Amino acid sequence: MGILLDRIKKKGTLVSDGAWGTFLHEMGLAVGACPEQWNLDRPDDVMKIARSYVEAGADLILTNSFGGHPAKLAAYGLEGQAREINRAAAEISRQAAGDAVLVLGSMGPSGQMILTGEITEEAMAEGFRIQAEGLAEGGADGLLIETMSDLQEAMLAIRAAKSAASLEVACTFTFNRTQTGEYRTMMGAGVEEYLQMVKEEGVDLVGANCGNGTAGMIEIVREIRAIDPEIPVLVHANAGLPVYRDGQTIFPESPGEMASQVRELVEAGANIVGGCCGTTPDHIRMLRQALKETEE
Repeated sequence: MGILLDRIKKKGTLVSDGAWGTFLHEMGLAVGACPEQWNLDRPDDVMKIARSYVEAGADLILTNSFGGHPAKLAAYGLEGQAREINRAAAEISRQAAGDAVLVLGSMGPSGQMILTGEITEEAMAEGFRIQAEGLAEGGADGLLIETMSDLQEAMLAIRAAKSAASLEVACTFTFNRTQTGEYRTMMGAGVEEYLQMVKEEGVDLVGANCGNGTAGMIEIVREIRAIDPEIPVLVHANAGLPVYRDGQTIFPESPGEMASQVRELVEAGANIVGGCCGTTPDHIRMLRQALKETEE
């Protein structure tokens, strides 16, 4: 058993961190600029984000490496620095986390599709391997392949992650509710198809992130648990469903509103709860408090 699963066994439900992108933009990241470049150019600002979630009570934090696949970094001419960028991302979160808080290296989609010929299967897999190796070298305790929608890409990422490092691997998909009431990814994968693939590939944790507020995540976790009652589940919910207001996309769920649903999310079967788009340290702080109250 790895450190992450062992921590769940010992502590019960864990609290993860929240959104990073909002913070980066508030600190001056320009629209269209590369968030991951800040790991090299402005590490102190990235450190502030990581520390804010540690101080809010998170049991684990991610890394500023969501877009760290070389194919995605190529848009900024940074593909040759992929390993360095990912290693720096993990080093920053590792320093912020200290010994008590765990670090999961974030690995998002490559931004390219094999189906359309934008990238080869070999290049996609190699990119994920480089990213995983950098994160492992920087001190990550585990790897989180997140916001996936394509079964093939996720499979390649899992295999690359497992071959590159002896770390636990989690994989979360982004599901949206269809008009018929099913939860599917933008590529059409359903919860059952996703679970079958990731379990065959030997992941340690499954789950969902983005695409839904807490209410939608409760339904997804219930669907996962109906298929598999045992495998650990990680959930990073948005702060509600997005609303377009005054030229901006707003995530309306307050910290209190999100926290008020955490008991139901845990009862549905979630083992790790945290936030995605629109969530802040205040959301994580309230989640921590709500979980503490459910345990008393």
